[in-house]
Amino acid sequence: MTECQDDNAFTHAMQILIDEGFGSIAECITILMNEAMVLERQKYLNANGFKSKSILTRMGALNLRVPQTRDSGFYPSSLEKGIRSERALKLALAEMYVQGVSTRRVAKITEELCGFEVTSTQVSRAASELDRVLDEWRERPLNRAYPYLYLDARYEKVRQGGHVVDCAVLVALAVDDLGHREILGTSVALSEQEAHWRGFLSHLMQRGLHGVTLIISDAHEGLKAARRAVFPSIPWQRCQFHLQQNAQSYIPSQKLKRSVASEIRSIFNAPDGNEAKRLLDKFIEGHCQNAPKLSKWAESALPEGFTFFEFPDDHRKRIRTSNVLERVNEEVKRRTRVARIFPNEKSCLRLVTAVLMEISEEWQSGKRYLKITT
Repeated sequence: MTECQDDNAFTHAMQILIDEGFGSIAECITILMNEAMVLERQKYLNANGFKSKSILTRMGALNLRVPQTRDSGFYPSSLEKGIRSERALKLALAEMYVQGVSTRRVAKITEELCGFEVTSTQVSRAASELDRVLDEWRERPLNRAYPYLYLDARYEKVRQGGHVVDCAVLVALAVDDLGHREILGTSVALSEQEAHWRGFLSHLMQRGLHGVTLIISDAHEGLKAARRAVFPSIPWQRCQFHLQQNAQSYIPSQKLKRSVASEIRSIFNAPDGNEAKRLLDKFIEGHCQNAPKLSKWAESALPEGFTFFEFPDDHRKRIRTSNVLERVNEEVKRRTRVARIFPNEKSCLRLVTAVLMEISEEWQSGKRYLKITT
């Protein structure tokens, strides 16, 4: 496949979109994916031959021509990207449908997404196939060193014993010794308390997690206790973004909020730890009369955001908050919002894992997040 042919495929797809409008989006995607697979096959092995494969997506059916090779060892990655999370979302909706807990809206969406009548046998078979891939990813060995470890939790709605409950979704993200981001794993359970966090962190250790020099997270009580138990000697950086948010609860009047936020930013933006401590002392003294609760909170809480000063200057911007993980959680939320309420914990874990796996794989082929020298 030459560059000219590749351009022709793109031009062809765009012309269809121009002529026929967005109703032809599935046909356009089919053309582009077919060309991407041929290019990838050419890199792997010069060979001819194709096998037809139909994939059902929210844009409609994609009737693809998958390039074949003589040793059958080639399968296009372009075919897998985005497909796992699509399948996981279908399964979550289908499970609600076959378990009789869906609304008319969910049943309609299921029909549109899957393109065929859903049975419990189809759901079970599809879930089993997908779960094998996702389980392998969650259990994969962690062979690299990971200097920076980010931890966070969010909640999803799950049906449990006839009730809808909040289920904690734990996520671990790290920067490896080459400076690349990687999502290490995830766990779903009915509680975010210490036992859940301790089990999750211990499992990361069992898989080979090592080389951690800093943990970045918010001050979840369960996480704090588990972190001290599993990583007792690893320094902790409390997320400065969350600290800024937490401070708002201790400000007695609306008119103080803007100036307090500015003062706290100045503390965190200090050139070094000594200057940050000087500015903190000034802040504490300056608010001991007009906002005593804020002053007392800042004395103990804000220093937990100073650990990053002990690390290289060019790393500080990336390790002072857990925002990188917050953005990942936003993407997960965007996908899980369609399901709204999961039929069980396993269904929730399946979709969350699929989304995280795709994000992490995309990072591995991208540019470095940090420049780390060894």
